Amino acid sequence: FFPAIILGIFYKKMNKEGAISGMIVGVIFTAAYIIYFKFINPTASTPDNWWFGISPEGIGTLGMCLNFVVAMVVNKFTAQVPDDVQEMVESIRYPKGAGEAHNH
Repeated sequence: FFPAIILGIFYKKMNKEGAISGMIVGVIFTAAYIIYFKFINPTASTPDNWWFGISPEGIGTLGMCLNFVVAMVVNKFTAQVPDDVQEMVESIRYPKGAGEAHNH
């Protein structure tokens, strides 16, 4: 879910469809890879059979990259975030209400 958090903070145009799609694809990909090599066919869990030599323990990094890509692609082809939501995200980035800093 890391990409959804990062994109939500730093890319104010990220929409919910993109974020949710990315999370779903990333989790399904990562879980399927782990389940296959750890439970369905553990005898095949050797570096020769791993995709790009990535072990089931390390596949989450590739799942995260897939999450980013899917989120951005789905975001590109779905409705844009309303302006009021973009303004809210922008306002959250900057703290308000704090007084001046004091030298202690």
